[in-house]
Amino acid sequence: MQDAKIVLEVLRERGRRRLPVNELYRQLFNPSLYQMAWAKLYANKGAMTPGVDGETADGMSMIKINTIIEAIRYERYRFAPVRRVWIPKKKGGRRPLGVPPWSDKLVGEVVRLLLEAYYEPQFSDRSHGFRPGRGCHTALREIANTWTGTTWFIEADISDCFGSINHDVLLSVLAERVHDGRFLELIRRMLKAGYVQDWDWYPTPSGTPQGGVVSPILANIYLDKLDKHVETVLIPRHAKGSGRARNRQYGRIQDKLAKARQDGDCAQVAALGHQARQTPTRDPKDPEFRRLRYCRYADDQLFGFIGPRAEAEQIKSELAAFLREELGLELSDTKTLITHARTGKARFLGYDILIGHDQKGRRGGHRKRSLNGTVLLSVPPDVVAVKAAPYLKGGRPRSMRQLHQQSDYAIVNGYGQVYRGVVNFYKLAGDIRRLGKLRWVMVTSMLLTLAGKHHRSVTATARKHRRRIDTPNGPRVCFEAQLERRGRPPLTARFGEVQLTRDKQARISEPTPKPSRLYGVELLGRMVRRRCELCRQVQTGVEAHQVKNLGALDPAGPPWERNMARRRRKTLMVCVNCHTMIHHHEPVTHPQLESRVP
Repeated sequence: MQDAKIVLEVLRERGRRRLPVNELYRQLFNPSLYQMAWAKLYANKGAMTPGVDGETADGMSMIKINTIIEAIRYERYRFAPVRRVWIPKKKGGRRPLGVPPWSDKLVGEVVRLLLEAYYEPQFSDRSHGFRPGRGCHTALREIANTWTGTTWFIEADISDCFGSINHDVLLSVLAERVHDGRFLELIRRMLKAGYVQDWDWYPTPSGTPQGGVVSPILANIYLDKLDKHVETVLIPRHAKGSGRARNRQYGRIQDKLAKARQDGDCAQVAALGHQARQTPTRDPKDPEFRRLRYCRYADDQLFGFIGPRAEAEQIKSELAAFLREELGLELSDTKTLITHARTGKARFLGYDILIGHDQKGRRGGHRKRSLNGTVLLSVPPDVVAVKAAPYLKGGRPRSMRQLHQQSDYAIVNGYGQVYRGVVNFYKLAGDIRRLGKLRWVMVTSMLLTLAGKHHRSVTATARKHRRRIDTPNGPRVCFEAQLERRGRPPLTARFGEVQLTRDKQARISEPTPKPSRLYGVELLGRMVRRRCELCRQVQTGVEAHQVKNLGALDPAGPPWERNMARRRRKTLMVCVNCHTMIHHHEPVTHPQLESRVP
């Protein structure tokens, strides 16, 4: 593992210095990179989803890694076609998703690690999608903090971006920095592998496989050409002046106001003061001032322009021409919109974005019009309706009878996870309190579900689960359920502990488990020990037996299921004999098995 970290750090340094690399293919012979990729992928739900050959993460071992490396070393490794499935879109319709075999996922993750280490320091700061330390919130914060005074929003959307990526253009972009023909040929074979649908093979003349682990980094490398074009051509071309000129009309009003104060004419002072607050201090139509701003998340781009609409239309045309001529991509006519920033709203990354404007001024005792020109992030009205729809029937909250078989802990935890996810995502919105209706719908549905399960009133159910807890923002009333565990503290699930208050520095973060200090607990450490965790024998090599989820394990089942259920692990390092016994239900041949597994 240490060797892999050194390799990636060397690539990052070369990327920072923008030096080309010419021996990237040789890094694919490093077993520690595959171990790192395995440790990253095995916990994903897709690790146990079979590809066209039925291969999954079950049975993973160092022998398999060495076999893959041997095939790559002699350039015999071939990517299998992905298994295509169709998944529904949020706004209707379906989109294709490719499911590659496990070995291809592993090799793809190694390729992704190498490409990300080298290209990440070179990417634009205006790109936020599929990058470490960046995401929707970083993109939205950049817009809210730096796009003050925007006049027009240009929402640019590329039609079928991932499916329209030109393979020759992508390989030529890679070849500008990666001077390694064998590595580029490996990428070409990955792109040309095709897909299988209804037992028929289809070629892939363009695009990257949606669902492949390497597709996001390839898309970012491809669209980095767009970022550089915007930064070096469009933004300088449509930038003019150091600032807006002062509004002469406002200056004349100030002169009259000073004279009225000098004369002591209170009525005139009040009238002129009101007129001044209605007049901008700077010329909003200054012909000598232009600004263009840009932000991209994956294939969604948003431009903010200060200037006339005709020039905004010109920017849209120049963008479409570059995408068509240089990258072979097309802007969607229906989704690429030009919106007036003060009277309309732009939809970007699930938020409504607009420019504040209030001529009344004097908010909170301040004399200046601090709202004017600022970027406002808002919760779209349809979000509440869409998120609340599953919990409504006839416009009223309903009981989810299909959940009656679950424990109280599971019911409260399920509602709490959905609600927290929505609230944490919209923490940047100034009108986050709009989600109060969603909270009422979900908490009512949850209480109706718990009351129906236990055949008691909703009032009694609310009284049983209501708790008052301390939070960083003070005491908070929420609903709580616990799951008792033998010999361990109970698990606690909560709903409603997240407050509906705006957080300008909000970040979407997942809880990170603390690493254990005991040797052999982590996946790779257990593999290195080469001790079968079922028969306790030290072997020349062990394999990972893996299940899709812990809920499928029977604590009273065979010894291997009891072992995994007791340890709360989806993986079990076993020898070849024990792995064969698990899959084929052969008699146990090791006398230590029954005595060591409770």
